Amino acid sequence: MITGKFPNLRLRRPRKYDWSRKLVQENNLSSNDLIYPLFLTEGNNKKKLIKSMPNIYQYSINKLGNIVNNVLENKIPMIALFPSTPGHKKNAYGEEALNEDNLICRAIRFIKKRFKNDIGIMCDVALDPYTSHGHDGILKNNYVLNDKTVNILMKQALLQAQMGCDVIAPSDMMDGRIGKIRKFLDNNNYQDVQLLSYAVKYASNFYGPFRDAVGSKKSLKSDKKNYQMDFSNSSEAFREVALDVKEGADMVMVKPGMPYLDVIKSIKENFKIPVLAYQVSGEYSLIKNGIKNNLIKKDAILESLMSFKRAGASAIVSYFALEIAKKL
Repeated sequence: MITGKFPNLRLRRPRKYDWSRKLVQENNLSSNDLIYPLFLTEGNNKKKLIKSMPNIYQYSINKLGNIVNNVLENKIPMIALFPSTPGHKKNAYGEEALNEDNLICRAIRFIKKRFKNDIGIMCDVALDPYTSHGHDGILKNNYVLNDKTVNILMKQALLQAQMGCDVIAPSDMMDGRIGKIRKFLDNNNYQDVQLLSYAVKYASNFYGPFRDAVGSKKSLKSDKKNYQMDFSNSSEAFREVALDVKEGADMVMVKPGMPYLDVIKSIKENFKIPVLAYQVSGEYSLIKNGIKNNLIKKDAILESLMSFKRAGASAIVSYFALEIAKKL
């Protein structure tokens, strides 16, 4: 039995109705906050399911028109392109990354010719889709060489810019690559191309399905801990971001997303720079399979994306982007 006078303030009052909950909602999610990743494959008229990622496909370039139209109709402002490079085009130095007729370059040209600047294109700068060993750079004695890798990444970034890429996104985690790439782009009259640095990319266990999708999983014989961040660390992220901002990054990425909401929040509060979150393939597959097996409700998708906004993310790269945009 409750005795005594109840407090005047009842926090449940604004929660009673849907309309009142909307009035006091602190964060909102819209299509403007989403970036949709697309996987590319060689050939024509191909739409190939990625087995480890339910409802996610690899598309041949001639299939991109319909999917990009769908993205535009749902008001998603940018797509991110990732190639699945055939094995015979890979080598130890990732030379296919510098081929102006590789999958990425052809896809950029196709999209820009058809859609002009109606949609933004983001491209990774890293060598793992192109190397026979699956690492993000030049490998020697199981160690990725920093400076030699950066020399290739500069050329890869410039090539993507020349093809029409809007946002260059180095995801390799080499030291000093943002400054080198920014200077190289500027010196070649690409001052307006944006740089999104994967400044805080952890050596995570959540990347497996993505490596299936780009075809690097089987060739990767060791981990990436000698260049990607230790998931035990958070203060280290401040040093990474500070360096990349100083070197010319326009935006920074935290990857993966949900296990690192604390890092997203801290970086946003301390640097006042656009911070993007990547809800990676492992996060996607866990949620999608949980819904499929009736272990969690479908609203878990929206809940997971809202957590990024609550933490301070300016935008979210998510394989759920198209699915959730249709409902927003």
